[in-house]
Amino acid sequence: YLITHFSDFQLASLGSFFLHESVFFLSGLPFIYLERAGLLSKYKIQTKNNSLAAQEKCITRLLLYHIGVNLPLMIASYPFFRFMGMKSSLPFPSWYFQESGSITDNILFHPGGFCVLLGTSYATPFGLTSEYAHPAEILFLGFATIIGPAITGPHLITLWLWMTLRVLETVEAHCGYHFPWSLSNFLPLYGGADFHDYHHRLLYTKSGNYSSTFVYMD
Repeated sequence: YLITHFSDFQLASLGSFFLHESVFFLSGLPFIYLERAGLLSKYKIQTKNNSLAAQEKCITRLLLYHIGVNLPLMIASYPFFRFMGMKSSLPFPSWYFQESGSITDNILFHPGGFCVLLGTSYATPFGLTSEYAHPAEILFLGFATIIGPAITGPHLITLWLWMTLRVLETVEAHCGYHFPWSLSNFLPLYGGADFHDYHHRLLYTKSGNYSSTFVYMD
């Protein structure tokens, strides 16, 4: 339905923007509710809570930054993605390696590589603060996120998968909670919220804990 009703430009730019906003806010807003309601407080890393005014200010600025920075970046990057071979047409890339195809034709290869390539201002972070930063920093981080896909020219569905995983990862790293099911309990070298929260608590010192994905970069 999408490829027959929308152009490649609309899907790659506007479609990516709406996907990003949906995943970001749907995954980040529940942590505001958890903090306000005091639910699952035993898993909260810091005892300090953010004020209602601070949370509302964060959401308002995020909307402005996303529309004013993220959306223009997605629109401006489309020609380069197109030049590098990104497409949205059928068939979709496979989930596994095929003898007849290139190593970069499968979906799982790209996100793993992008995490390796990828390697703010709240002392007590919650999910939505993962993208709360100066517009220049948002632009830089946005560029760092798309540089991998821009170089490899993946299928659009692969780009959307990477974007979804990247948003969920950074929201989890800034959520302020360390659960028994957190990925950092199971994946070696994965930082997670317990690792990255230390960076925010020592906001004005050189904590060294900047990574939100793999700790080997620190």
